[in-house]
Amino acid sequence: MSKKMLKALFMLAVVFSLVLAACAPAAPVEEPAAPTEEPMEEPMEEPTEEPMAEPTEEVMMPEVDPTGQTVIFWHVWGTGGPSEALLTIVDEFNATNEWDITVEAVDQDDYAPLEDAFNAAIQSGDLPDLVTGYSNAMANWYAVDSVVDLSPYMDDSMFGVTAEDMSAINEGAINGGQAPDGTQFAFPISQSANVLFYNSGWAKELGFDNPPSNWAEFEEQACAAAEANNNDDNPDNDGTGGLVLYPSASNVASFVFANGGDMRNADGTGYDFTDQTVVDVANFMKSMWDSGCAFPTESYPNPEFATRKALFTMSSTAGLPYQEAAFEAEDAIQDEWTIIPFPGKDGGQSVDLFGQYVAIANTNPERMMATWVFVKYLTSPEAQAKWTEGSNYYPIRSDAVSMLDTYISDNPIWSQGLSFMQDGKAEPAWPSWTSTRRSVQDTFFTVLSATPEEIPGLLEDLNATAQQAIEETQ
Repeated sequence: MSKKMLKALFMLAVVFSLVLAACAPAAPVEEPAAPTEEPMEEPMEEPTEEPMAEPTEEVMMPEVDPTGQTVIFWHVWGTGGPSEALLTIVDEFNATNEWDITVEAVDQDDYAPLEDAFNAAIQSGDLPDLVTGYSNAMANWYAVDSVVDLSPYMDDSMFGVTAEDMSAINEGAINGGQAPDGTQFAFPISQSANVLFYNSGWAKELGFDNPPSNWAEFEEQACAAAEANNNDDNPDNDGTGGLVLYPSASNVASFVFANGGDMRNADGTGYDFTDQTVVDVANFMKSMWDSGCAFPTESYPNPEFATRKALFTMSSTAGLPYQEAAFEAEDAIQDEWTIIPFPGKDGGQSVDLFGQYVAIANTNPERMMATWVFVKYLTSPEAQAKWTEGSNYYPIRSDAVSMLDTYISDNPIWSQGLSFMQDGKAEPAWPSWTSTRRSVQDTFFTVLSATPEEIPGLLEDLNATAQQAIEETQ
């Protein structure tokens, strides 16, 4: 076979193979593996600026929880305006306090039966939670661990007394509830003061346009009033006219405070009735008595003051309603009158502060904390204003005065006393003062009839008696 033939056969074979390839079925194409199921992706949103989250206020919890406690409050204001005001304050506290504390106010009639009842409760162990009383009685209860130191409550992080509170509270009132070492065993809820009632209208007729600013002026005015009564046509008022002198411990203290003293010794641990400020008072009272410019009365001198038998009397501001009533009597002389502080020997002035105090009985932590929460409410400016309007006492804090505009306007003589409170001092809140104040009165009654030479010895004897009282009550 020629090459030409072989070439032709080769070309024929190639063509045939191409035809076969074109006619053959196509080979299967490998499918990709099925995708595994994945969550559908959310369409992306445009990023927006998220607002800052508000900080959550931290809820402050008390260290001792007072929730749900019942507070038994023994008091002595069971009638009249004081009772109505106190019960209103208690009801408002019970309805609004967030700790579900309930206060039950229990009237004990007067201070003496209250003290007897509390002393009996000490023996039985069935104590109330809050008790009012004289601060020297409370000092005795603190000495036997029946009432507690209030400092932890005053300093409490949640219920304590703030710096703003302390700046508004009268310092003299606070000090009146302290032991010699500074322990605060009683807290003031209001205050009154021993002041001078002064017949300013009669004084002007006698030639005196202003109240006395020192003892010389005081004695001059008192003696002028006594002379006027002795020389008029009415024999019934002979021997009267000046100062009604009852030398109680509070009246003695008032003159001592105005004279710059306080009857305590230099380190504050005892009494010193031989201090010159006290000696001066003894000599002054003796001089007034011997000159006929001071005289006694058998009872409260409200009638004498309302009938020009006294130019001056000494009284608590709590007695203002009784003096006002005396001027409504048929024989009263409608003079202009007011209240003034006690003057000092050479100037200065002061009053003897009478605080109305409360103490917390030693029960259990929850009851005592609940009791303190109520004390805080009772001494708030708003409650103080209500208590003042009902009781005629003065508030312990200056920021309550702005809430008393109407009361001040309606009671102009009472309002004069607001300016005396910051100058006032309180009698010692010591257990020994209960008996010592009786000894002061007895000694000064003796001073009035003693010779001037006997006075130093009488005051030395008083010091010894007072020291014995301290030893007996320690």
